[in-house]
Amino acid sequence: MFQDRYVFAQLTAFLNRTQFNNYVRKYDGNRYVKQFTCWNQMLAMMFGQLSNRESLLDLIVVFETHHAKLYHLGLGRNPIAKATLAYANQHRDYRTFEDFAFYMMKEACEKRATNILDIPGKKFAFDSTTIPLCLATFPWAKFRKKKGGVKAHVLYDIEAQVPTLYTVTTASKHDSTAMRSIPYEPNAYYIFDRAYDSFKELNKIHLTESFYVVRAKTNLKYKMVKWKRRIPKNVLTDAEVKLTGYLSEKKHPESFRLIRYYDEEDDREFVFLTNAKHLSALDVANLYNKRWLVELFFKWLKQHLKIKRFWGTTENAAAYKSVWLSSLIVL
Repeated sequence: MFQDRYVFAQLTAFLNRTQFNNYVRKYDGNRYVKQFTCWNQMLAMMFGQLSNRESLLDLIVVFETHHAKLYHLGLGRNPIAKATLAYANQHRDYRTFEDFAFYMMKEACEKRATNILDIPGKKFAFDSTTIPLCLATFPWAKFRKKKGGVKAHVLYDIEAQVPTLYTVTTASKHDSTAMRSIPYEPNAYYIFDRAYDSFKELNKIHLTESFYVVRAKTNLKYKMVKWKRRIPKNVLTDAEVKLTGYLSEKKHPESFRLIRYYDEEDDREFVFLTNAKHLSALDVANLYNKRWLVELFFKWLKQHLKIKRFWGTTENAAAYKSVWLSSLIVL
């Protein structure tokens, strides 16, 4: 007779159920629920992802086959019907699970903190990845004329190498609009790619006494204020500049640094904008180089987790999908 705990039960033992119940009470998640609680729902969906189930029906077939093991997996004694699980995904407030995922991310960042760069302060990279969807099945996720999709915007902790924040939007939304969801922390560094050129948000980072590093677009309009004459190797320009465009100057009236850097390894030239005037130009280039970690995270996400097929067609079900994926990533 098998007397040890299943591997899945050992993994879920790391979840703080007391904190989860606090979020359930906050959003009244178990209202009118008699058997299939929010906790059972979360474990069921996590089990489906870990066991590589293709659909809800595929997941329910596995549960029916091994119904005697459900209790030991933490899913309760009663069998789970497909209609019950689908109804829960469609109608229960996803914020219960989202808040719990953010709680887990915060705990993971504190425990996994390292010191990759010799620069004090937290370091974050913000980027997005597009997940294609069938437009006929997901009409709310219209991207192009005959294409659908959603974007997962992720704030990635470079030191801990885990996501700290995410938001899901339709793929038609511009990347820079998702910057509004970032809760900026003082004395932290935020690294962006060229698409995140919202000077209003960059100025917001500056006003919170934090720092940004972003690649400049080729059509940037600016004027030189002052520049350094003695610069290290591979640094072509290190100057203080101000924006000259009417709207951009209104959004970001303060001056900032413009650094041109030549990467010998890739034989490319990069232009960075930053308000971190206390760092050397090479430190700024190294900070941006670490942004590639979020791209590696997206690559790992698409290779190891099933995100190309959603187990529900509503926006609420899509939000659930991202929540459970983030929970699995932290585990």
